[in-house]
Amino acid sequence: MDAKPNLPSAADEIEINRQAPTNSKGGLITMPFIIANEALEKVATYGSQLNMVLYLTNEYKMNYVRASNLILFWSAATSLSPLLGAFVADSYLGRFLTIAISSILSILGIVLLWLTAMIPGARPPPCDQYKQRCEGAGSGQYTLLLLAFFLTAIGAGGIRACSMAFGADQILKKDSRDNARLLESFFSWYYASYAVSILVAFTGIVYIQSNIGWKVGFGVPAILMLFAAVLFVVTSPLYVRRNASKSLFVGLVQVAVVAYKNRELEYPRDGDAGYRYLPGSSNASPSKKLRFLNKACIVKNPRDVTSAGDSANSWNLCSTDQVENLKALITALPIWSTGVMVAISTTQNAFPVLQANSMDRHLTRGFQIPAASFVMFVVLMVTLWVVLYDRVIIPLASKIAGKKVRLGVRLRMGIGIFLCSLSMAVSGLVEHVRRKKAVEQGLANNPVGIVNMSAMWLILQYCLTGLAEAFFAIGQNEFFYTEFPKSMSSIASCLNGVGMGVGNLAASVVLNTVDRATSSGGKESWVSNNINKGRFDYYYWLMAAMAFGNLFYYIFCSWSYGRCADADAVEDTKRTTHVREEEEEA
Repeated sequence: MDAKPNLPSAADEIEINRQAPTNSKGGLITMPFIIANEALEKVATYGSQLNMVLYLTNEYKMNYVRASNLILFWSAATSLSPLLGAFVADSYLGRFLTIAISSILSILGIVLLWLTAMIPGARPPPCDQYKQRCEGAGSGQYTLLLLAFFLTAIGAGGIRACSMAFGADQILKKDSRDNARLLESFFSWYYASYAVSILVAFTGIVYIQSNIGWKVGFGVPAILMLFAAVLFVVTSPLYVRRNASKSLFVGLVQVAVVAYKNRELEYPRDGDAGYRYLPGSSNASPSKKLRFLNKACIVKNPRDVTSAGDSANSWNLCSTDQVENLKALITALPIWSTGVMVAISTTQNAFPVLQANSMDRHLTRGFQIPAASFVMFVVLMVTLWVVLYDRVIIPLASKIAGKKVRLGVRLRMGIGIFLCSLSMAVSGLVEHVRRKKAVEQGLANNPVGIVNMSAMWLILQYCLTGLAEAFFAIGQNEFFYTEFPKSMSSIASCLNGVGMGVGNLAASVVLNTVDRATSSGGKESWVSNNINKGRFDYYYWLMAAMAFGNLFYYIFCSWSYGRCADADAVEDTKRTTHVREEEEEA
């Protein structure tokens, strides 16, 4: 789950103002079509992913490990694809075309997924009850399923990478005094649509799939996505469109390439004069950290720099700003890597669905919560904590302390990692009790039997996961935004999603390793297809131990990083307050 939508930075807004046309296009009238397109894409993708483990195990006759691996790869592709979407939009197609083409790809993917449910021959036949044999998916059936996953992942990447910035394109006007008010209105609607789309996916779509069936459950998202995409394209004459420009990703690659090409060069002896820097830049000379990269901006020949101060060939000479951008990214990577373990823990969504499916999920005699809808407690906890933290806890603590109180971003990330390990430990404890009850009630050989235990016990682990995300993911996003140069806001907005994607891939590796290690010698795997014979409680406790080890790794990385921008901001605030108090006393 995305903990926080990505927002354009001040540098992005300045660039938008500089390039935005002065005609009558754009404005708030375009917002419903842009926001609806991304919101309904999230409804379709999240709504399909949550229940997918049941679809794959029941309809495609996959075992748990294979189904979980496939879902993790799909989630990883969905999380990583915005990098590709941002690159294509910035360098080649522009944001409008990227969103339009990505919407078409998303529709095709969702329709193909719907067809697997509609066409009996597109999935394996029902199990033969007399021969007690289940036939798996054929190569053609499996290829169709993978193609559906691939298209939805690529489509999601293009839409999510561009929608926020494309919306800002429509409302930010050059020299307008209303930009701040318009941005506030746009962000409010964007946050609202984000929350609504997640809740609709986790409740409405999952309920339809669980109670009406897969045909309608996959068909509804396809229709909604088609409707939104058609509206987005039909209203294209209303939009402000910016042309594609040079991608920041390319600029970072150029620094690495040029630094390697210039590895034999000597460093300038005359200070700033030997480096190429942009007019007005604060980086007249590069910093001394990661000094080997400084060779990328050494001017070898005056003819390498044009009269306007640009590089004659960007693959032969870079600017000091480009070098400092890459340095900022490299120095932040260790702290970023701690998020991979958090992602491994928080993306364990497939088994909790099977777990909830085997427990009593009734709220009343006639209504029960769909197994995949329990994840909505993660979203609710994130939302609740953000509101309480901003509106209640911080103001109350500041009032009691008599000064402004805040938690630094690195402290919040550390708390998030601790809560992550705690949520895994609690998950293992609940599963230990559930499995024990299942065995006592004679369900050891019946993985689909309902254990006489309320599924509401799962709420605690989901709430802890939500708190972990609220502390870590939001803190990490803020860390990247405050530490990176403003020109790197697009990369800062992608890093959390990249961490989630890498975490999904790493989770698959951990799952396969545990399965092979614990099933050797004919023993029952911890992650057995029969959840009552497996030991998922041990698996959860292994995740808890790894997450707790990650906490110590994070403490080391945070210490190695040194001071960060938010700490400097706190010191500036303290100094300002101290001076003000002295002036009042005088």
